[in-house]
Amino acid sequence: MAEQLAFDLPIDTALGRDNFFASDANSHAVGAIESWPDWPSRTLVLVGPEGAGKSHLAQIWADMTKALVVEAAADWHAWDIEGAVCVENVHTIAGNRKNEEKLFHLFNIQSQKGSALLMTGVGVPSIWDIHLADLASRLHGSQLVKLCAPDDTLLAAVLLKQCADRQLQLEPGVVDYILRRSERSFAGMRNLVVALDRLSLQRKRPVGQRLVRETLAQMGTGE
Repeated sequence: MAEQLAFDLPIDTALGRDNFFASDANSHAVGAIESWPDWPSRTLVLVGPEGAGKSHLAQIWADMTKALVVEAAADWHAWDIEGAVCVENVHTIAGNRKNEEKLFHLFNIQSQKGSALLMTGVGVPSIWDIHLADLASRLHGSQLVKLCAPDDTLLAAVLLKQCADRQLQLEPGVVDYILRRSERSFAGMRNLVVALDRLSLQRKRPVGQRLVRETLAQMGTGE
């Protein structure tokens, strides 16, 4: 029987507060985001590994504050921004003089206006190799909050959320089976769900242990 073709269709990923799961691994970060009016100097740097939920938390904050969300390396102008703003992936502009100066100007403008500034990145600012000394100083002086490595409770919640986003049904016992065998990271879980979705459609089979085992083998992370 011919296998069904799998197409990369857009996925409606839910990014509201009700779809973010808190555990001991991230409760401190959640609390910091939700207490944004109390941030020292109205700035906060949120860091964590890829796929840890930084963008999800940033969107929750943007919804609360009506903030604009921009990529650090994108084409925007500090003086065009009004109100609160979130700058994502600040680590990607290290060494780019134009983008570093742009973020430094945004720091100054937000400070003058008394508007909040949230920044996200991978790793801590001290290892980002920011060349502009004034910007590095501002980053180091900002409140720093870290998203910790995920625990089982959080990994299971993320797995179920990403499957729900793709309307992917899991057979009983599959969650524990996946947690014992998959890469223990948010990025790894995300990649696994994408692969499971594709293979489930191709095989026209539900996601059970057999399909998980086959998918992990294809990804080179199986037993």
